[in-house]
Amino acid sequence: MASSSAAADNLAENATESVTEDKPHDAHRDNHTHRDVNGGWLRPAVFGAMDGLVSNLALITGVAGSNVASQTIVITGLAGLAAGAFSMAAGEYTSVASQRELVLAELEVEREEIRTNPAEEERELAALYVSRGVEPELARQVAEQLSRDPELALEIHVREELGVDPGDLPSPAVAAVSSFGAFAVGAILPVLPYLLGTERLWPAVLVALAGLFLCGGLVARVTARSWWYSGFRQLILGGAAAAVTYGLGSLIGTAVS
Repeated sequence: MASSSAAADNLAENATESVTEDKPHDAHRDNHTHRDVNGGWLRPAVFGAMDGLVSNLALITGVAGSNVASQTIVITGLAGLAAGAFSMAAGEYTSVASQRELVLAELEVEREEIRTNPAEEERELAALYVSRGVEPELARQVAEQLSRDPELALEIHVREELGVDPGDLPSPAVAAVSSFGAFAVGAILPVLPYLLGTERLWPAVLVALAGLFLCGGLVARVTARSWWYSGFRQLILGGAAAAVTYGLGSLIGTAVS
């Protein structure tokens, strides 16, 4: 029994040391790395670029379908770019900020629970390890070791109960800037041929569809999807949106002419 207890103490101490370092995942990262999955910049950037391409392509084709001058199409496209980029940035900032504030509020709730009822929180942590397959006595010892540091205990409780890392919350500013820039880049592509002097729609459509395919292929680089599947999926969705709005523009242009 003495040797078993000593082994348990050593394991608990090692577990404590491994998660109380300044960078708790360094040992793991030495073996291999993972891509960013917390949504800080990738999601708004990808969504912004796709939305910019699809929405401005659809907007331009809809206006072009009503047989207006190319100058009107350029003004419409640039206005759509500005409006969409600011809207996306504001929406992303508000969304991520609200999510962050909610997590911080829940952090305070859990911190208060640990302060006022530490024994119950320690038992809850031990029960968590038991549910993961750790022997009850060893789980109790590990929970006791970890609970000696309230902030460490708080981090573990939040990760397990809320599924978030309190030290790696997404930034509202990063999300807003990523969304704004990506939307603007995507939205300018259908306008570029008109800015370069063309007065016909098909060059703008080709550039936009090529951009959609490229964006889809780039997304596949971080999602493990095949590049051609992701690229063609975005091309088909964007092309369908453009075709529908062009048809609507043609109908409306004919009706009001």
